[in-house]
Amino acid sequence: MAQNKYNEETILAQLHDERLRANAFSLVVKQHSRQIYWLIRRMVLSHDDTDDLVQETFIKAWKNIDKFRGDSQILTWLYRIAINETLSFLDKRHNDTISLNSPEGSIANQIESDTYFNGERADALFQEAIARLPHKQRITFNMKYFEGMKYEQMSEILDTSVGALKTSYHIAVKKIESFLEEND
Repeated sequence: MAQNKYNEETILAQLHDERLRANAFSLVVKQHSRQIYWLIRRMVLSHDDTDDLVQETFIKAWKNIDKFRGDSQILTWLYRIAINETLSFLDKRHNDTISLNSPEGSIANQIESDTYFNGERADALFQEAIARLPHKQRITFNMKYFEGMKYEQMSEILDTSVGALKTSYHIAVKKIESFLEEND
């Protein structure tokens, strides 16, 4: 796996060289697609929507590559784009679609019908509890719990203070625990 890891400085230099840009960007996509996919997937639940958002993330990154100065890591920049795309998608979907509490749109139905989830009641309840969190709490919880990110890195990605992220994570955990207790 270590052979796939590229030197960040080298890739950044290649991204800013028009002759090398396409190959360098291909390496970036190959290296980070999986992480971006799972970050988005835990937010939107649907594989098809996730694929679309991953594609939109990389298209936006490609179009704005000249604006990326390298002040942060490439993955941090991609996470920022992915989160913004995901939040826009979720806000639009919230305004355009049926209620998640209606039978056709129920989070539980969406989770149970998805092959990603193992079908065990505890797992389904846990995923439903996460899906019910407000978007920003869900992102914070997913980044900390599933990605194992440090608050400092999350702060850079989300442009939020470490203290606010710790509070958001704590509140998310309490909401999840409460949901699980109520539905056990």
